[in-house]
Amino acid sequence: MTITTPDLSADPAPGPPPQHPLLIAPVAPTLAKLAAPNLIGMMATTAVSIAETAYIGHLGAEPLAAAALVLPLIMLMGMMSAGAMGGGVSSAISRALGAGLQVRAEVLARHAAVIGLALGLGFTVLLTLFGHSVFTALGGRGGTLHQAVLYSGIVFSFAAFLWLSNMLASVLRGSGNMVGPSLAMLSGAALQVAVGGVLCFGLGPFPRLGIVGVGIGQATAGVTTCALMLVLLHLPNARVRMKLIGPLSGEHFADILKVGVPAMLSPIQTVATTLVVTAIAARFGTQTLAGYGIGSRLEFLLVPIAFSVGVASLPMVGLAIGAGDIARARRVAWTAGAMGAVGLGAVGLILSLFPGAWSGVFTTDLAVRAATETYLRTAGPFFAFFGLSLALYFSSQGAGRIAGPLLAGTLRLAVVATGGLLLVRAHAPPRALFALVALGMVTMGLFTAGAVALTPWGPNPAKRTQTP
Repeated sequence: MTITTPDLSADPAPGPPPQHPLLIAPVAPTLAKLAAPNLIGMMATTAVSIAETAYIGHLGAEPLAAAALVLPLIMLMGMMSAGAMGGGVSSAISRALGAGLQVRAEVLARHAAVIGLALGLGFTVLLTLFGHSVFTALGGRGGTLHQAVLYSGIVFSFAAFLWLSNMLASVLRGSGNMVGPSLAMLSGAALQVAVGGVLCFGLGPFPRLGIVGVGIGQATAGVTTCALMLVLLHLPNARVRMKLIGPLSGEHFADILKVGVPAMLSPIQTVATTLVVTAIAARFGTQTLAGYGIGSRLEFLLVPIAFSVGVASLPMVGLAIGAGDIARARRVAWTAGAMGAVGLGAVGLILSLFPGAWSGVFTTDLAVRAATETYLRTAGPFFAFFGLSLALYFSSQGAGRIAGPLLAGTLRLAVVATGGLLLVRAHAPPRALFALVALGMVTMGLFTAGAVALTPWGPNPAKRTQTP
C-alpha cells in the first residue's frame, strides 16, 4: 500500500477565495484614495530631482553637463523598474490574491526580488564596464566626461538597491498597500536631499565631494528605501509576507516576465518619441527647439498624475481578473482612464488658455516664450488623450494584456517620426510640428482605448488547484 503525504505548502483548492477589500469597494472613490499616496510619492521624487539639479548647478557648467549625460539613464532605469517590470510584479501578485492563492503570491514576491537583483546587477555591470564609452557616444568630453563617469559609477554601483526597492514596492502595491511604499519613498527622498546636499557642498565636518556627493546621496536613499520596503513586507499585517528563502521556478518567473518584459518597451518608446521630436524641432530653429523643450518638460511633470491613478488601478484590475469578475476589472480600467484624462486634460487646457504661466517660469526670451506658448495652445488641449493612454496602460498590466497599449506607443512614435520628416521637407511652420505632437497623443489615446475595448480579458491562467 502506498502512503501519500499531502502538500501542505499548496493553497487549498476547493472553496471560494477570501474576499479582498478591493474586490468590493466602490470603484471611483477607492481609485482616488489609492492614487493620492502614489501622487505624493511621485511628486517627492520630482522635488528631489529639482533639488539635485540646483545643487549641481552651483558647482558649475561641467558638473551640470555631466549630470545631464547621466540623467536619461537614471530616468530610464527608474521607469523600467517601477512602471514596467514593477507593473508585471503587481499584476502577478494581484491576480494571485484575487484567485485566493495566498501562498502563490508570497512565492511570486520572492521571484520578484530575484528579478530585481539580477536586473540591477546587470545595470551595474553595463554602466561600470562601458560607462565611459556610453557617455563618450553621448557627447561627453574632457572634464564633463570624467565627472559623468564618476557620478554614474556611484549611482549604478547601487543599482540593485533601486531595482529591489521598486520590485518590493510593486509587491506591496499589488497587494493593495499604496501608503507604505509612498512613505518609504518620502523617507528616502528626504534622506537623499539631505545627504546629497551635505556631501556636495561639504557642510559641517563632511568633505566637499561635489557631484560625487550627490551620487552618494542617491545611493544612500536607495539602500534605505530598500530596507524600509523589506520591513513593510515582514510586518504581521502585511497582506503578502516576503520569504526570501525558498525554491524558484520558471513558471513563476514567467508569470511576472510575460507582462514586465514587453512593458519595458514603453519607457523606451516615450524617450524615443521625445528625442525624435527634439531632433525635428532643432531643424525649425533654436527658438522652436527651446520652446518644445520647455513644453515637453511639462509633459514629463504631468506623468505622475496618470501614473498615480494607473498604478492604483493595477491591483484592483488584477484582483478582479483573478477572482473572475471581468466586468469589474473593465469598470476599474475605464474609470482610471477617465480620471487620467480629466487630470492631464484639465492642466493642459488651463495652460493652453494661459500659456504665459508656464513659459514665464523658464525664460524671459520673447521668441522662446512665443514658441512655448504656441506649443501649449496647440498641444495642451490634447493632453487628455495622453492621460487616458497612460492610465489604461497600467490597467492593462493588471489584466496581463498589454500588447494593445504597447502597439499604440509604437504607432505614436511612427506618426511623429514620419509626419515630422514630411513637415521638414515641406518647410512647414513650427505650429504644424506642435499639431503633429498633438496628433500623436490623440492617436495613442484612441488606439489604446480601442485595444482595451476589443482585447478579451480573462482570469489568471493559474488554476486555484495549482501549487505555488
